Parts: sequence; structure tokens; C-alpha cells
Amino acid sequence: MKKRLILPALLLCAGMSLQAQQQQASAFYLRPAVSLRAPLQGDSINFTGDKFAMKELLKTKVNLDFDSYTYDRVEADTAGYVRVARADRDNLLYLFATNLRAEHFMKGKLKVSSPVRFEVFVNGVSKHVKDAAQDSLSQVHPAEISLRLEPEADNEIVIKLLASADDKAEPVLKCTFEGDKDFENVPFHMAPDLKRRLSLYNTAFGQKVYSVSLSPDGKYLLTYYWDNYSTKRSRTWQELTEVKTGRMIHPNVPTNARWMPVSSKLYYTVTGDEKNDLIVFDPATMREETVMANLPEGRFTWSPTEDYLIYSSSDEGEKVSGPLKRMLMPDDRIPGSRNRSYLVKYDLKTGVSERLTYGSRPVYLNDISWDGAKLLCTTSKPNITKCPYSLTTLFEIDLNTMKADTLVREDAYLNSASYSPDNRQLVLIGSPEAFGGIGKNCGSHPIANDFDTQAFLMDLTTKEITPITRDFNPSVSLLQWNRTDGCIYFNTTDKDCQHIYRYTPKKGTFEMLPLAEDVISSFTLADKAPQVAAYVGGGNTSTGVAYLYDGKKQTSKLLANPMQKTLDKIEFGRMEEWNFTASDGTTIEGMMCLPPDFDPEKKYPLIVYYYGGTTPTTRGMTSPYSPQLFASRDYVVYVIQPSGTIGYGQEFSARHVNAWGDYTADNIIEGTKKFCEAHPFVNAERIGCLGASYGGFMTMYLQTKTDIFAAAASHAGISNVTSYWGEGYWGYSYNAIAAAGSYPWSQPDLFTKHGALFNADKIHTPLLLLHGTADTNVPIGESIQLYNALKILGRTVEFITVDGENHFIADYDKRVQWHNSIMAWFAKWLQDSPEWWNDLYPERHW
Repeated sequence: MKKRLILPALLLCAGMSLQAQQQQASAFYLRPAVSLRAPLQGDSINFTGDKFAMKELLKTKVNLDFDSYTYDRVEADTAGYVRVARADRDNLLYLFATNLRAEHFMKGKLKVSSPVRFEVFVNGVSKHVKDAAQDSLSQVHPAEISLRLEPEADNEIVIKLLASADDKAEPVLKCTFEGDKDFENVPFHMAPDLKRRLSLYNTAFGQKVYSVSLSPDGKYLLTYYWDNYSTKRSRTWQELTEVKTGRMIHPNVPTNARWMPVSSKLYYTVTGDEKNDLIVFDPATMREETVMANLPEGRFTWSPTEDYLIYSSSDEGEKVSGPLKRMLMPDDRIPGSRNRSYLVKYDLKTGVSERLTYGSRPVYLNDISWDGAKLLCTTSKPNITKCPYSLTTLFEIDLNTMKADTLVREDAYLNSASYSPDNRQLVLIGSPEAFGGIGKNCGSHPIANDFDTQAFLMDLTTKEITPITRDFNPSVSLLQWNRTDGCIYFNTTDKDCQHIYRYTPKKGTFEMLPLAEDVISSFTLADKAPQVAAYVGGGNTSTGVAYLYDGKKQTSKLLANPMQKTLDKIEFGRMEEWNFTASDGTTIEGMMCLPPDFDPEKKYPLIVYYYGGTTPTTRGMTSPYSPQLFASRDYVVYVIQPSGTIGYGQEFSARHVNAWGDYTADNIIEGTKKFCEAHPFVNAERIGCLGASYGGFMTMYLQTKTDIFAAAASHAGISNVTSYWGEGYWGYSYNAIAAAGSYPWSQPDLFTKHGALFNADKIHTPLLLLHGTADTNVPIGESIQLYNALKILGRTVEFITVDGENHFIADYDKRVQWHNSIMAWFAKWLQDSPEWWNDLYPERHW
């Protein structure tokens, strides 16, 4: 940002609020005047018979952005006017800017006065044009612009002012904002240098690094950037740089470019005359070469020997025509469930595509041996009479003999496998119950949480399998078995963070890499130089930040932080860990987020948030449930990680199994009470809770067990575990883990008494239900059932459906309305401010 402050700061602080009815803008940001000349007039009139008028110059297109330009701060005089220089010849165009934010929902009028021509923009949208000039200030009547201000939402006001040499009056500007009669006492702030509040827009849009990828020799780095400007405008590109010097080699590598497995060359495909052409680019020579024309289209994997490709293709499943469809399996309802994947080898020398697998079961490529001789594959088959309802077989294909060797036969809990660099071992990823439960460590709980993924090593000579994460609390996924240092690198769910750990097989030890961010979204390690790594991460107040990591010095060097410029303008709330010891002796961890302008002498409403599914609430600012987003609306936010989530050890995650809220609800209630006791600035009479999916179930269920909440909001919640079990696409398979070994007919209490529907008469909390009409994960009937029950019971309940949306509200415009509904609901019940909700949903009568 280029900024020149030429006038002294004579104002009170920019954050000053006014409880009165009206406030003048006492300062603006002002960009230097731009000289405008009248156009050359070949005729006295145009083709419609109109003469040229000065108002046409006001239509001059100009970038309203202030960040990319030099600007000054100018002060208003005691009468509220800002004065600028007259135009001595031609015309001068000025741009003024200020910001306006209300503490609660309000309506009011922005009044703009000037004797010269001007146009007013609010958040980039033209709201008023004054295209005629007056001869004196006494003739001026303020232009009134009606505004609707959402709570703590920033509104940028830009005024384009045109001063002409022919104007008789001095070019001055005055701007005031006045609340409407019903909102006279709502505090608001107006100043050009207001610190912004985090908004839903910031969670979805902005500039960030998406991923990084090192060449196998560690000499070159691909950095993938994503600039997401709006719902209809975005840009992605990849930069290729030299690691040692940082020198830019190529500023715009195709976004589908990837490293070849060994030679540190890039490859990508382009559209050919019939199919695709395979292009290879060598950063060392800067040469680009078409190595194969008319390559088969589709997703493929290079062999480590770089002489063939393995394609994953699929046969389309049986199509059933007519109005009636016979179901063969529960998954038959899911689109594409009958498709069957298979493997094809494409020989780069001969151009021959050889089909490798065939049959009624899908086959998935897991890995290719380093000598290129063998493929490591899995296949699965249904096993519907026993949870988890499918069996996985791991096998090798010898490409020389075309024979298969089964390594693991029909294990229900195996996920994937990968070769060691010497091809003598495998690292296997599966649940604690895999391989006869040799990786289980869930204490007194009989069944582990199968979402809590573990790692195992298999000796390919003896077929012996050893669990390596049984005593390691984070849940793991494989990144790489490095062939230079011999270590295995894992991405982990480590409590509420995502950390990178290195496992040394010779020592049997794990070591967390000391990276600079809490949540690592992309990590790359040079295969031939493992002391060089790069990663992308973020946290509670950062996102999309790229670094180089020096493994010897254990230090990180910042590469890019495209979002920083935006985030520097935002005032974040302070976040800190807050844990408590539950009545059963368990430490329950969590975080507290305070409002940005926190005052410890005030009493704040509290919002409590908890996980969905069985994954902890990860630190971050890009979720629509980000604690910073709610804190920006003047709430204290308590994010709790109750029993049942992964990342805290198997005993902790196993509490999710066959509980359906038992431990979890108790932790949330106890934690909320203790949080209020420990923080006198929380108003214990104004507590709200919020969750989605399983968290939505928890919101509903909590209201049957406690009255401590003054309001609650449930998105895509489960009210009836039985109907969810039978109707959701993945209801029965999710319950194969959450209710392992239990069924509605064998454990009816688990499926009824743990749901809100069968306890609806116990609910007295005002409850907001939100649901996408096309939700296939948790069908909308889960909200309908509870809504009907609560209406019949005469309880306070609202039901908002989001047309056409699935489990997540993907359409951003609908997401804005959905988000505002939640915020307005809490404003009504927790902040004694029902005006926003009433504005969104005016009173209707049946």
C-alpha cells in the first residue's frame, strides 16, 4: 500500500462510536486529483441530438480501489466540510473514501453534500449520482442514500467528485450518517482507517498459495497460486523457481504440470489433434519436448523407470431404464456406484495400451515398485451382512509374468499401501481394527474408532505386519517413504492441528517437524535431498502461506504470503488455549476467541462450537464456522474438542463408538459451565451453541439434556439416528463405525433415546434448523421431523431450507444468506437485537 499522510491527525481515534443520532465524517482518504479534459467535438451534437454536457465527464471510468494508489488523509473543518483545490482549467476528478460499520443491525441515511457534481458508491455499487452543479453552498440540499447495515459488517464508501473550471462554487464535500428513528441508539463507527472485521467473504475468497512441489533432486520448486476474486472470477497459475537462488525460471507453468518421478523434469498434457500430447520440460536446459502425441486421455501415473504410464480407467455400470429400478445393494442409490475401475499400462515406446485388470470388482493402483516391475493394488467387494460392509484385498501384479500375488486377503479395515524404497517392505494405512486388531490401543473400549487411521509395516519376505502408531496419538496419512534418508513422512491430525511427522524405522521413533504454521495443507520433500522441503500452511489468523524448510537447520524461510495484505487490514480477536479436567479425570482441550475490541469489564454473549463427524475442529480462518468470524460480531467463542474426536489417541476417539453423544454431550455441558465460571466477562444467561452434520445432531441432542443455552443452531443435523441410518447415502456405513456392531433391532435405545426426536418434549431452547434440500449425506427429513415435533409441542423453532444445496452450502450467494440467518438468529436471542432477523424474515401468518 502506498500511503502519504500530509495532515496531522486531529481526530479522536478512528474506532470512536457515537450513541447519538448523527455523525459527520471528520476525515477521508483522498487520492490525488486527476485532470479530465472534454472530448474533441467534431459536431455540436451527437447522433441523438444531444449537446455535450459536463455530467458526461462524471461517467469517466476510474478504479475505485485505494490500495494500489497513493492517497492522503484529509480532515474536515469544524462545519464538517473537506475542501479541495479548484480547477483552474479543464476539470479535476477527486476520489474520497471512508468506512462505515454499525455494532448492531440498523438502517439509516447517508447524507452527502457538495455544490459540484459527484457520485456515491457503497461497496463498489453506485448508489447516487448528482450531475448538476449549484452556484453556491447555500443552494445545496444533501443527497440522501438509504443504507441497511448488518452488524459489524464493513461498508466502504467512495465518493467521486468532479470540479470544473467553470464552477462558481468552491469544491467542498460533507458526509454524515444518521440512523433511522427505530435505530437512533445503535452505535456505529465512521472513519477511513477503521480496522476491518473478518467477514464470510474473507473465508471464501482471496489470494493464497494452494500447493508446492519440489523436484526429486531438490533444485526446483513449483508453487501453485490461486487468486479467487469472486464467484465468477478467479485465476490460477504455477511459478517455477530455482530453490538455491530463488531465481524465477518460468512465471506461468501450466497448472497441470507435475514432476516426473526421477529425472526432475516437468510433464503435462495439452490438447492434440486427436487426443492429448505429452509434453516434457527440462528446467536445466529450458527445452520443451513433445515426447508422445495422441496419448490416451485420462488420469495416469508415471512409472519410476519413466518408460510406461499406468492409467486408472473405468467401465460404466449397468444402466437400468424405465420407471422401476431394482436395488441390488444399499449403495445402488448412489450415482456411479456400479462403475468399476480397472488398470491399463501404456508403453511409451510402442504406444500400446495394455489392459491389466478385468472383472466384476474395482481395482485401484496404490503404488509402483521402484524398479517398475510390480504394481501394488487393492480391490474391494461388498460384505453387506457384516460391518463395515466391505472387504479389501491387497495384491501385487508382476508386470513381467502378469501374475498376481495376494498380500492381504479380505481385510475389512485396510485402506491403502505403499512400497519402501528398497521394495522389501510396505507401509500400510488402516484402522486400529486392521489385521486382527494388532494396532488397537483404545483402553477399556471394546471397539476402536475406525476413522482414527493408523500405520503398519509389512515385511514382504515374511508377510509379518507390525503396528507402528499404536502408541502414537495423532491420526496419520502417508506422504512419502523417502529413499535417501529412509524415513517415512506422515501428514497427521494432531489434536486441532495438522502437523508433519517423520518416522525413523531403525529407531522406531516419531519426530514432529518444527514448521511455522499450525495447519499444513501441502508438504513436499525432495526425494534425493530430504534436507530440502517446502510447505503451505495457515492457522487461526493466516492462510495459504508458503515456506522453504531447511531440514539441517530446522528453520523455515517465507516464500509467499499473498493474503497478508488483506489480513493486515483486519482486526482479529485474541485466541488462546483453554482446557479443563472433566469429572471423569479426562483433560478436554479447547480454544477461546475474544472479540477484536475486547473489554474485560463488559459482559459478552458466548457461542460454543464443536466438531462434526469425528474430526477435531481444526485451527483456521477459512471455515464458515471460523471462531474469528463469530468473534467479529462481538461474541466470545469457545471451541471445545470433546470426547470422540480423532487426533487425541485411540482411547479418546473410541468414545465416539456406540455412544451417539453420551460422552460428547456431557463434556460440552460441563465444559461450557466451567468456561463461564472461569471467565466473568461471559454472560451465562446468553449462551448459544452451533454445529453441523454430527455437530448438528449434537446441537439438537444437547437441548434435550440441558437448558443452559439461550439459543441453538443446527445445520444438517440428525434428529433420528434410525432414519439417518437407513436413508442417508452413507448413513449405514457411517454407523458401521459410530455404532459398530449395533443395529436398530439389536440396540433400539441407542438409535432412539440418543436422538432429539424421541426426546423432543425436553427441548425448550429456541432452535434454528437449517438444511440443504438436496442433502444426500443427512437427508433433509432429519430437520423436518424435529421441526414438526417442536411445532406440535408449541416450542420456539425456525426451519430454513436452502434450495438445491447438498450437505455443504456450495453456492456462495446462498451461503451468504444462510450465514446471515445464523448470525441474525443469535443476534435476536443472545444480543437482544431481533431487528436483523425480523428484517430477513418479516412476520407472516398462516
